[in-house]
Amino acid sequence: MSKKYVYLFSEGNGSMRELLGGKGANLAEMTNLGMPVPQGFTISTEACTKYYDDGEIINDDIQAEIMEYITKMEGITGKKFGDLENPLLVSVRSGSRASMPGMMDTILNLGLNDTVVEAFAQKTGNPRFAYDSYRRFIQMYSDVVMEVGKKYFEKLIDEMKEAKGVTLDTELTADDLKKLAGQFKAEYKSKIGTDFPSDPKEQLMGAVKAVFRSWDNPRAVYYRRMNDIPGNWGTAVNVQAMVFGNMGDTSGTGVAFTRNPSTGEKKLYGEFLMNAQGEDVVAGVRTPQTIDQLKEVMPAAYNQFVEICGKLENHYRDMQDMEFTIEDTKLYMLQTRNGKRTAAAALKIACDLVDEGTISEKEAVMMIDPKQLDALLHPQFDSKALKAAKPIASALAASPGAACGKVVFTAEDATEWTVKKGEKVILVRLETSPEDIEGMHYAQGILTARGGMTSHAAVVARGMGTCCVSGCGEIKMDEENKQFTLAGKVYKEGDYISLDGSTGNIYGEAIPTVEATIGGEFGRIMGWADQYRVLKVRTNADTPADAQKAASFGAEGIGLCRTEHMFFEADRIAAIREMICSDTKEQREAALAKIEPMQQGDFEALYEALGGFPVTIRFLDPPLHEFVPTEEKDIELLAKTQGKSVEDIKAIIASLHEFNPMMGHRGCRLAVTYPEIAVMQTKAVIKAAINVKNAHPDWDIVPEIMIPLVGEIKELQFVKSFVTKTADDIIAAAGSDLHYKVGTMIEIPRAALTADEIAKEAEFFSFGTNDLTQMTFGFSRDDAGKFLDSYYANKIYESDPFAKLDQVGVGKLVKMAAELGRQTRPDIKLGICGEHGGDPSTVAFCHSVGLSYVSCSPFRVPIARLAAAQAY
Repeated sequence: MSKKYVYLFSEGNGSMRELLGGKGANLAEMTNLGMPVPQGFTISTEACTKYYDDGEIINDDIQAEIMEYITKMEGITGKKFGDLENPLLVSVRSGSRASMPGMMDTILNLGLNDTVVEAFAQKTGNPRFAYDSYRRFIQMYSDVVMEVGKKYFEKLIDEMKEAKGVTLDTELTADDLKKLAGQFKAEYKSKIGTDFPSDPKEQLMGAVKAVFRSWDNPRAVYYRRMNDIPGNWGTAVNVQAMVFGNMGDTSGTGVAFTRNPSTGEKKLYGEFLMNAQGEDVVAGVRTPQTIDQLKEVMPAAYNQFVEICGKLENHYRDMQDMEFTIEDTKLYMLQTRNGKRTAAAALKIACDLVDEGTISEKEAVMMIDPKQLDALLHPQFDSKALKAAKPIASALAASPGAACGKVVFTAEDATEWTVKKGEKVILVRLETSPEDIEGMHYAQGILTARGGMTSHAAVVARGMGTCCVSGCGEIKMDEENKQFTLAGKVYKEGDYISLDGSTGNIYGEAIPTVEATIGGEFGRIMGWADQYRVLKVRTNADTPADAQKAASFGAEGIGLCRTEHMFFEADRIAAIREMICSDTKEQREAALAKIEPMQQGDFEALYEALGGFPVTIRFLDPPLHEFVPTEEKDIELLAKTQGKSVEDIKAIIASLHEFNPMMGHRGCRLAVTYPEIAVMQTKAVIKAAINVKNAHPDWDIVPEIMIPLVGEIKELQFVKSFVTKTADDIIAAAGSDLHYKVGTMIEIPRAALTADEIAKEAEFFSFGTNDLTQMTFGFSRDDAGKFLDSYYANKIYESDPFAKLDQVGVGKLVKMAAELGRQTRPDIKLGICGEHGGDPSTVAFCHSVGLSYVSCSPFRVPIARLAAAQAY
């Protein structure tokens, strides 16, 4: 028996989502519930996959099966495809298993041609309706199937309305629309070179192929990447008998939600148009009426619709988004699906459904998209103002939220304009560096021409909760004159721009923002989530402010404290530079001694901020060249304080240059060369822990010292020997019973491969997936954005491996290292501290391989908590 690819609505049900797509499964379910659904059939997602496997061809067997089901539709409806007496007209719509509103294509009124439309006009006694349907079909088919843009047809409509002296499409007569249909066909032939197809079968196969093809259109591919929808799922196609909302004043069409998708209020929300087809409601050509007005216009249809809404919400136990058509007073349901909603509405609806006894607390946790929580924690644009604005460019959505401000080009100016002038600013840079940290803190948002999702700008901005758009390669930067060119316009210092860090859109104007608000539902959902997760959630934080913010979001400790971020304040950078320029070990130790009490104070503040939760402190990681001055005046000052010539200092700076610094003299390699750095940091960590433990005897303070970039057990043994001797001596001298742990970051593939050996020395592993991804793929995380779009376009990658963990390759290394580590040390603590720690799919993976915790930036902690609960 040959494989089945086509299913009548009456043959399916709601559980067949993977095969029939969401729309097809729900049409089948509504049919089974006895609701007024125009009948039809669904061509399965497997047929779409087969179409691509066969080289974008619908094979003969599938075409034959489709036509067999057209015959079955004819039997159900009593109409015939292409018939002059009683023609069957159909709609052809996409429907993937994951809802993708507006991403793929739809064709209405298929089956019309010059002869059928005449018969249709006579049968209905309504020629205006018949020719309105025909001109719509020609326009849709031309646009969707043959890719002749809508604009050519809209221009003809506008010219016709102007010639007739009318403003609305509905004011055009039957003769006008008949003439318009002829003009549309002529436009089609001028663009395509052939006549508009008159054979309904040819029309149908062209439409089905177009829907399959739309699965890979640019907007659908982008939407899938944004929402973690695999490209191999494919889309189903729904072929459904047409019902007509454009037959006159007793017909109409609309869209409605069982609850308000913006606020979550339990009240029917939607709009409709009389004498219209579906696309008119969203096209904006006519102003729709609110759904409650349907009660006055057509009370019987309204009452039936309200009853159906209640049944559908009770059946699906979630807010429903529905499309309906009224044909000559009779109501038809064209679609239902779980409605898209704002983050605030999602929380309210989930809590209300629990309170109404419809769903359980665990089901409420499962129905929230973790990524949506971003919108609750960051400023957003005013929705009306955003709707009126048009982006000038788009780049990587590196850190969520909305920002509006005046352009500045240096971190110093960002600080000065904010502190002294009281201005809100956007910091625009080619790329940011650790020295920019203060200006980044004061900026409303950050825009960079270079860098990816794990670039310095992206990582730091996410940690601060600051909006960031990175890697906008279209920017032509002129830092010297404090201006940049984008989309053909020059933007100077002080000009307004706006950034959307959730979409990557850049606007060349001021768009007002509204502050984020968190209601009581947020706390309820988070509380329920904590009941159902086993994976702990920590934060990546380097300051007490970040730590406190993360703790307020529910962080259970610090999984990564980057100690180098503490070195860039003015009084500290001088001591670091003194250490770098020292000629002897004694000179280096003297310089480091100046930093030690500052580091100790930093660590004490972190322990205090976390209230006894664990803190993992990563020892110095970046290469030393990041700390040396670049400005001539700073070089001269350093030479003066060091008693060296400017040439000597420049020679030292030049000696630190590396061709590939991310794989150079950094991490544990610094401590191998200069053990005194690790000694100083150990003193600061242990002394801080003892002081806080003495101040809070009931707190379980156990410092976790993390040695970065280990690839060989002997490296770890060497550095650890200095750490343990220093720590043990201090603990003994203080008469303390303090315990501490020494572990490592697994961020080099060799470390993952030899994790059983490394676990002999390491008491914990923290997977640094930013570097592990970089070294496994073999490309720079700061440069990958330049070519990843080509990889998406050619279906090599579906997502940015720096934003979503590559579970096939990098994930295999993580799983292997976790298993090897546990073989050697069964009680080893395993975590992840790369930026992937806040990505829901990565959190689920970490749960599946048995990690102890994930660590992420403070504002992603709620996302990770919810994702961990959903993974349980």
